[in-house]
Amino acid sequence: MAVPKKRTSKAKKNARKANWKRKGAVAAQKSFSLAKSMLRGKPTSFVYSVYVDESE
Repeated sequence: MAVPKKRTSKAKKNARKANWKRKGAVAAQKSFSLAKSMLRGKPTSFVYSVYVDESE
């Protein structure tokens, strides 16, 4: 089993954790913004089509 040779510094550990959390926060912000624009009916960064079957 592979084990690290030396201990990881606290600063490096905190930087990695902050980067990991920042990625999640950015993804959440983008999805929330997309949802708001879709509710307003003016999505510009997302293309979708609403298919309504009118024969029924």
